[in-house]
Amino acid sequence: MSAELSGELPPQRILVIDDDPVVCLSCARILDPDGHRVETSQDPQEGLQSAVSGDFDVILLDLVMPSMRGEEVLARLKAAGVPSQVIIITGYSTVQSAVEAMRLGAADYVSKPFTPEELRMALKKVCERSALLRENAELRRLLAQGHGFEGIIGQSRAVERVCSLIRRVAPTLSTVLLTGESGTGKEMAARAIHRLSPRADKPLLACDCSALVPTLLESELFGHAKGSFSGAVAAKQGLFKVADGGTLFLDEVSNISLEIQGKLLRTLETRRVRRVGDTEEFDVDIRLIAASNRDLQQMVREGAFREDLYYRLNVFPIELPPLRERVGDVPLLLQHFLERISATNSRKPRGFTVEALHALEAYHWPGNIRELRNVVERMAILCDSDRIELAHLPSELRPTSGAVVATDLPETWEDFKRLKRQASDSAAHQLERRFLTDVLAKSSGNVTRAAEMVGMQRTNFHFLIRKHGLKAKD
Repeated sequence: MSAELSGELPPQRILVIDDDPVVCLSCARILDPDGHRVETSQDPQEGLQSAVSGDFDVILLDLVMPSMRGEEVLARLKAAGVPSQVIIITGYSTVQSAVEAMRLGAADYVSKPFTPEELRMALKKVCERSALLRENAELRRLLAQGHGFEGIIGQSRAVERVCSLIRRVAPTLSTVLLTGESGTGKEMAARAIHRLSPRADKPLLACDCSALVPTLLESELFGHAKGSFSGAVAAKQGLFKVADGGTLFLDEVSNISLEIQGKLLRTLETRRVRRVGDTEEFDVDIRLIAASNRDLQQMVREGAFREDLYYRLNVFPIELPPLRERVGDVPLLLQHFLERISATNSRKPRGFTVEALHALEAYHWPGNIRELRNVVERMAILCDSDRIELAHLPSELRPTSGAVVATDLPETWEDFKRLKRQASDSAAHQLERRFLTDVLAKSSGNVTRAAEMVGMQRTNFHFLIRKHGLKAKD
């Protein structure tokens, strides 16, 4: 994640366009010590030329100037394609004009007289939003370029290792055993192996071995003859025969009974299958991929799984990593599923706020990718704005009491500093929201009275209310 999104605001190139020399000097004195490079212009024409020719990150623009109004400067900046973020500087009497300027493309506004913290807060908010837009655009670019390998989304070392193993084994006919926790994408990996194999034009059939009782599973895999058991009114070909020439994916093989394990082993060794209740055998040509979320070696030691079958399946093992070990992949997966869900359900959200991303990245995801996908769908349904916020997250994912959401201990100092920043940002956000909610309750929702009670300007108080999505009477 970029520095802007991790809580640190890197140095910005800032241009202040204001005919008031006091405002220009104040902005420079406030922002220069923070490491920002501030240039000022008291003439809107000269400021416009500097903005077009210079490479500024942020432009602080006054609305009321004698020779050219700020709205006109803003319109010319947008027409010239200047990518700089624009923060409007306005007086109390022109707040409505500032709101109108935001409709024309300004990112935010501050009202005079402003405190150093109010200016820094506006700058931080705008830069974080800009960084978030850039990061979301980069995520979309990566996804659009097929960064996901055969549908497997991620760029962590753990995922790169899995993709490398898939590339190596796919062109062969070797049996593959996929292991890993539930929801890590074992079926997705199986489909990737099939698509990259010489059998890609043949069928890929999947069977969830945990979904059927032993008698039905035996019939599903090997087929049955007519009248072989009660209800067998017609003969049936099993998956081994139907998948002939292609690939058969057996998910959760740990659930197969010992009796059927023996029949499965014989089929794999002889490449011949005999239907239930039949004496005739059929040749089959399948590539087998098996998967389990349980430790098959431990089951062998316990006598719950045949050792000879385990070695027959474990020709080429691939372990799918849990999401908590895929550092850096969560933002990619969040954006991927959000775009898919938004397109399918015509939902509004196109991204996540900084605070929401912090919480989602810090969560340990016990249900792995499956849980993440379901959470994104739930948040997209609840969200009525263009970005998913902390309030849209399930309660178990929201930071509480200023603590980082449960996660593994960091392995490096950089990881520790990142978690520390997340804790600080999340705590500040939650405290600010509780403060505003309490003041609004005491003032019966009256913004003017609430602002007076806490000693803030009404416009700044109203800005915080909008930031947190709170409702008020005025």
